[in-house]
Amino acid sequence: MKFTVSRASLWVSLSLVSGSALAVTDLPADMERIVVSGSRVVESIDEVPASVTVITKQDIQEHLKVTPELQSLLAMYVPGMGPDTGSSSNTGQTLRGRAPLVMIDGVPQSTPLRNGSLGVKTLDPSAIERIEVIKGATSIFGNGAAGGIINYITRTPRSDDGVEGDVSVSSRFSAVQPDESAGHRLEAAVNGRTQNWHYLLTASYEENGVQRDAEGDILGLQYGLSDAITQNYFAKLGYDFDADKQLQVSYNFYRSQQKTDLGDTFNGNKDLAVHVPPAEQKAGEPQGPDGNTNLMVKYTDLNIFSNTQLTLDYYDQSIENVFFFSPSLANPEGGYSGGQSVIKSEKEGLRATFNSQLSFDNIEATFIYGLDALNDVTSQPLVDGRVWVPEMDMNNVAGFVQSKWVYHEDLIIKAGVRRESISLEVDNYDTLRLCRQENQCSVPVAVTGGELDYDATTYNVAVKYQLNPAFHPFISYSQGADISDTGRLLRSATVTDIADIRTEASIIDNYEIGFTSQMSEAVRLEVAAYRSTSELGTSTRFDPTTGVYLPVRAPQEIWGYESIINYRVSPTLDLSATYSYVEGKDTQEDVYLGGRTVNPPKATLIANWRPTDTANLTLEYLYVGSRDRFNADENGAYSTDQAPVSSYNVVNVSGNYAFSSQWQGFLGVQNLLNEDYFPARAQAYTYGGYRVKGLGTTVNVGVTYQF
Repeated sequence: MKFTVSRASLWVSLSLVSGSALAVTDLPADMERIVVSGSRVVESIDEVPASVTVITKQDIQEHLKVTPELQSLLAMYVPGMGPDTGSSSNTGQTLRGRAPLVMIDGVPQSTPLRNGSLGVKTLDPSAIERIEVIKGATSIFGNGAAGGIINYITRTPRSDDGVEGDVSVSSRFSAVQPDESAGHRLEAAVNGRTQNWHYLLTASYEENGVQRDAEGDILGLQYGLSDAITQNYFAKLGYDFDADKQLQVSYNFYRSQQKTDLGDTFNGNKDLAVHVPPAEQKAGEPQGPDGNTNLMVKYTDLNIFSNTQLTLDYYDQSIENVFFFSPSLANPEGGYSGGQSVIKSEKEGLRATFNSQLSFDNIEATFIYGLDALNDVTSQPLVDGRVWVPEMDMNNVAGFVQSKWVYHEDLIIKAGVRRESISLEVDNYDTLRLCRQENQCSVPVAVTGGELDYDATTYNVAVKYQLNPAFHPFISYSQGADISDTGRLLRSATVTDIADIRTEASIIDNYEIGFTSQMSEAVRLEVAAYRSTSELGTSTRFDPTTGVYLPVRAPQEIWGYESIINYRVSPTLDLSATYSYVEGKDTQEDVYLGGRTVNPPKATLIANWRPTDTANLTLEYLYVGSRDRFNADENGAYSTDQAPVSSYNVVNVSGNYAFSSQWQGFLGVQNLLNEDYFPARAQAYTYGGYRVKGLGTTVNVGVTYQF
């Protein structure tokens, strides 16, 4: 199957834009405002062809005093990112209503072929230098970026000569009911340079106690964090051949699994965990990433030929994400009372990126071009040996050209094109017989496999005019080609030939308009509105006959707006406030999209106060609004992800004090006011096991030593 964008689309796109850069925290004046992932080379953040949020190292460190969960960090600092789910899964936490592609240094961590929504939790924040979030459909990094890109940029060696490092020890516990809640965390890093070599080593180890809500009850275990053990080891080694040429190798190991002796129960209002006899404890293997690894090799030549830089990236990745034991995966006839699935993904990729710069009269031109090659083999078997999603072997080759034209330093025009060629092979397979109840079972189907071919040409164009410091308007048009979550379509097949399954890819068109304004030295304002359409989005419908949640392919339209204001009240006090709104519809049926896709309105306020050179205090406020778009049935029940969401508020506070140049103590409190609430996903989802409350007041205290 093939799909292309007409030539007329290119001419339409030439009249449209992009180019906003939403930076939550002002960077120091002496720090260059740069991002890497926007157009795959280092450039000014003000010239990136999409709305961008940069979460700085300082932001990460301040939030890390409250919680090490990256979901919480992204929800607080990124407009358009859905609220924290309070669990290890980011299902339901979309970016502008679509799934983002999560990366580490440009290497994909998500598993688009079978999106298990576990990509956000793939690296410990202590190993991260900054986070770049590029919003809106993009084809710059290929499949899976329907909602944009979340790129974790890892730490780099700081020491000019010799060795430096830090060690941190901390403990988190519930202030509502401390019993069994105390956990401990150890993180360490060392880096250095010697002659032409530079290196970085980071390690973190954390054991959680039980997680308790505002009433002191232990949170339900589905995607839970109670008794979770998390390990992350990251290493980076580089060698400078000369001033222009560098080779860098990095390796990351990440494991985060829940090992608990608790059991789940439902008290009529919420899912919670309780102490039970061994026979009633959480069944199956520990859930979570089971030793995911990344090997990344980068070679850079700043002058491969005249005015041109070359970057070669090779990566090899292995992912094994274990899910919870579910009775919905039962088959009494086969002797199975339930089942536990594992998403396995092996990726190997090579990217060659050239960056050429030319100058004309009053014009500076940049051309970024190259080739991407990727092999992705993904499947979702069950731990007991049954095959739920057959092995999908994808080969993807793409060529691209991106250009940037800067005229008189005022007018910025960007335009690009990417040609994607994808082949996906699947062997013959049988769908599983799954029973929610003994008389509610799916019917197995023998499916003939084969090869699916996808070809796509996508375009992006952006214009930004720096009229004056108080008004920088922009407008953009960008496209993305998406074949994500094919595995869900395959496992729910009701036809006998893979060619008859609705696995068609979708072109996503993203339109955006807005402005940035440096209203004064102290105040910066940014506003953006967007609209996103897709030919074939994927939602979910429950089939009461078989008890299976079936995918629904239908055109979708998503729209919304965001705003952010940064205000430097004084040299010691900074304020940042954001607001984001997103809505979406299935345009074929003219019905709203559910909570799995569309998040409720969200507002945040962050205040950072530095009363002295040795002390710092940060206050974070999160407001999640209400959303009620669907009607209950005659029994008062809602379907799938369509239950109403009521608003709630969460306040966090953190602070640190430097006792000396080497020793620092810190304290963080999550949910300071002990708000008793269900996160947005827990309210919207009607699936079993998701009715889990948010974390109650939780305290984190620790000390850091630097050398």
